[in-house]
Amino acid sequence: MKVKIDIDTNTFIRFGLVILGFVAAILIILKTQSALTTIGISVFLALALNPPVSMISHRLPGKSRVGATAISYLLVISILAGLLFLVVPPVVQQSSKFAQTVPQLIDQAATQQRVAESFIERYGLSDQVDKAVANAKDQASTIAASLGTTLVDSAGAFFGGAATLLFILVLTFLMLIEGPMWMKQIWGLYTDSVKLERHKRVVHKMYRVVTGYVNGQMLVALISSTCTLVTILILSALFPLPANLAVPLAAIIFLTGLIPMIGATLGAILVALVLALNSVAAAIIFVIYFIVYQQIENNLISPTIQSKTVELSALMVLSAVLIGISLFGILGGIISIPIAGCIRVLTVNYLEHTRELREAKKTKNPVAKLINKAKSA
Repeated sequence: MKVKIDIDTNTFIRFGLVILGFVAAILIILKTQSALTTIGISVFLALALNPPVSMISHRLPGKSRVGATAISYLLVISILAGLLFLVVPPVVQQSSKFAQTVPQLIDQAATQQRVAESFIERYGLSDQVDKAVANAKDQASTIAASLGTTLVDSAGAFFGGAATLLFILVLTFLMLIEGPMWMKQIWGLYTDSVKLERHKRVVHKMYRVVTGYVNGQMLVALISSTCTLVTILILSALFPLPANLAVPLAAIIFLTGLIPMIGATLGAILVALVLALNSVAAAIIFVIYFIVYQQIENNLISPTIQSKTVELSALMVLSAVLIGISLFGILGGIISIPIAGCIRVLTVNYLEHTRELREAKKTKNPVAKLINKAKSA
């Protein structure tokens, strides 16, 4: 038995246009990846800052979003400036203290050099040492030749990053001001009130996912900084460390911990360097502590907290992070959890809406009504 399938020309053309549109969308995304990343970060920051901006605007005369956004920016800058004021003086003090001990370190190095020279002469290692020194000089000349290019590239990357940061701040500011107006215009396009209310609920749930993720990240950073504070206080009792370093270094961990994935590592490196200026042993112990704590945070603390704030299981949180990192690197790891939470909201809404439609069809069917009456009787 043969089955003949007829496809008209319009269907074939529509299918081809869908494929072409899909390919074109992928190419556009790849070409504008940098710009889309900047816009995406701005949207994320705007959603995170919207609750305090809305709260402040309701208390201002005229409920001005511009004034509320400006006040929020000033508050954030003031908090960051206060934390920097708390962090920078102790770090500068420890650096100057280290600079004062440099002559003593040089004397120790000279003494060790004399011991090394006598050891080399005793065992006839002069030729091997000369070859090693020659190789080191060759490598040093190669590094020096490429140093200029590296400095130029680094300067370009720095100014490019500064420009991107400025764009993000400006875009976030504008989104906070114009965001409610955009949403009103979008909701005004709806003609079906039932669909309007359903979509409003979905958007509100997705908004709660993003803000919940930000709050969860702040809680993770707070736990990390508290553990760091306790650890440094213990180290200050065991090693020659000033106890007043504990609070500034914990503040560093908190600030950098607000950056998902890489922030905690950057903060730990800074803290370890400051500790090494006073005690290398204390710095080594702190690094060991951080490695252990980071494993606990990445596999237990952070997934557990984020699973509560974005309403995902710990398994889903870890899976989303792994998929995000494999697709888009560090940025993918940062945005993967809120995106996974939003996908969950959309999926649940779709399934619930499909079930409601199915039940509505059953109630409209007269045969189904008779069956339901018979069951109830």
